[in-house]
Amino acid sequence: MIDLHSHLLPAVDDGSRSVEQSLQVLAAMAAQGITDVCLTPHLQASRAEAGPPPAHERAYEALLAKSPATPRLHRGAEVMLDRPIGRPVALARNVTLGGSGYMLVEFPRLVAYDLITNALSQVLDQGLIPLLAHPERYSSCSVEAVRHWKSLGAKMQVDSTTLLTSQARGQRARQLVAEGLADILAGDNHGDERSVATGARFLRAQEGEEQVELLSVQNPAAILADRPVTPVPPLRIRQSWMRRIKEFLEGGR
Repeated sequence: MIDLHSHLLPAVDDGSRSVEQSLQVLAAMAAQGITDVCLTPHLQASRAEAGPPPAHERAYEALLAKSPATPRLHRGAEVMLDRPIGRPVALARNVTLGGSGYMLVEFPRLVAYDLITNALSQVLDQGLIPLLAHPERYSSCSVEAVRHWKSLGAKMQVDSTTLLTSQARGQRARQLVAEGLADILAGDNHGDERSVATGARFLRAQEGEEQVELLSVQNPAAILADRPVTPVPPLRIRQSWMRRIKEFLEGGR
């Protein structure tokens, strides 16, 4: 499996606080079968033209010096679209996922639908493909909204562990996967136990082997290789999601 959203670059944002903490998380991920991890610290679009800050570079070198061979580490950023992305950012590709044409982007939680639509369109106009991080977090997110964003050319990254929550964002995450609107799963790890493997295990319990392969292996690999992702088929819901979640959680104890 491949996890393209993590905050394991030590001591640069609200994620891992030290190299040692990041190494512990990476070891746990390797044990779960995760082969590749993209380091995506928070970065505002208004500061992206300068590329990764010097503190990010120092943190990466410190982590790389002690990290094991597996999982392989890739560079990136989670870009807050507080302003349009400029052409120099698109050309440099030093804050995209692994230097590809895909950029992981986010917004404030209460962002309006029109603002997301316009901002995603602006990224696409610069020749990049926006990968919207955790669309289920946004109150303006709906199946119809996501269908429109995807019709523009944007891709969707659902947080893996959110699939197991009973909150509204969990309901939205499950609906996006059920409708075949998610392109990848990711852990959004912040130096804790969150992992793409959690959602993969849950979807396998739903007989979603094909979806898991696309969401956690094939499509993330395609993004790193700068290739098109493959559409993920809908996953039929056979019974109450909440009952399935309860059974899943009880079975994992």
